[in-house]
Amino acid sequence: MRRLLVTGGAGFIGANFVHHWLRVHPGERLVVLDALTYAGNRANLDAVANRSELRFVHGNICDTALIETLLRDEGLDTLVHFAAESHVDRSISGPDAFLQTNIIGTHSLLKAARKVWLLEQRQSAHRFHHVSTDEVYGSLSATDPAFTESSLYQPNSPYSASKAASDHLVRAYHHTFGLQTTISNCSNNYGPFHFPEKLIPLMIVHILEGQPLPVYGDGRNVRDWLHVSDHCRGIEQVLLRGSAGQTYNIGGRAECENLTLVHSLCAIADAAFAAQPALRRRFPRSPAASGARSDTLISFVTDRPGHDRRYAIDCSKAERELGFAPETRIEQGLAATFQWYLDQEPWWRALLGARSAVQRAAP
Repeated sequence: MRRLLVTGGAGFIGANFVHHWLRVHPGERLVVLDALTYAGNRANLDAVANRSELRFVHGNICDTALIETLLRDEGLDTLVHFAAESHVDRSISGPDAFLQTNIIGTHSLLKAARKVWLLEQRQSAHRFHHVSTDEVYGSLSATDPAFTESSLYQPNSPYSASKAASDHLVRAYHHTFGLQTTISNCSNNYGPFHFPEKLIPLMIVHILEGQPLPVYGDGRNVRDWLHVSDHCRGIEQVLLRGSAGQTYNIGGRAECENLTLVHSLCAIADAAFAAQPALRRRFPRSPAASGARSDTLISFVTDRPGHDRRYAIDCSKAERELGFAPETRIEQGLAATFQWYLDQEPWWRALLGARSAVQRAAP
């Protein structure tokens, strides 16, 4: 029976992992640590908040003493590290927070784990799993092979540079101190609880609200899309079957140009409005409410600095060694995600309302 500390467990991927783990591993202790910054939301855990196996702690990963206390007092043997600043645009406008959270915060966790598990308890059965990104590998051309675990690190944004640094720290703590670590580098996630500033949830909300759909540059940037449920299964398999000191790429095998993705979401919206007349009353500002096409909202905006052209993940190692393979086809996943945002309108409206209140209060 494992006893897990999940950092960032009230965020997008972390919350989905908490739901997944409690469903698949009932009875195993799970402590969630989250600083509840703009992207962390206690409401993401409402459905499991009363589970006796779950404890929520409001705290920061940079608080090393807090981490040490949790590891000791809760008898935790597994740490799954999701907590991170993750939005590239924010890293360009304000990189300091990314260095503080992604590098210093990860080092704080590593120090605490080493002290409690190795120096104090001499606990050989433990695991520190670090959740990272494919962006550490840089950018691919249209003809380059997909990233593998041996691809060179070539980060191109403050965000990816901070994640690359944290990957190196995790690797160093394994090879230098013997901490039992694993790393997973994933492709772009999507699905429930995704904060509406990232591409897919932003486009969904803007379609419903009749707002412009901003597409960077020519829209031909390519991403590999991974449904968050598949990502959670992949991390689970790393914890259950992965070897300490190893890195595993977890991808969706679903490369898609950004513009094509946005057109797909527009088509899903148009079909939903045609099939569900009540949506026209709920979202009267959407073009589809009046029978127009949602893709009329698409607008091209100036490309962001250093915008990577293509990411693609080769997850053959995870398939071969862990038995992992993505199960959700992107067409199915996008339709399900769109429906989730329709069903969870109060959730995203509350987030947008909170963000507007913060912006109004800013000097």
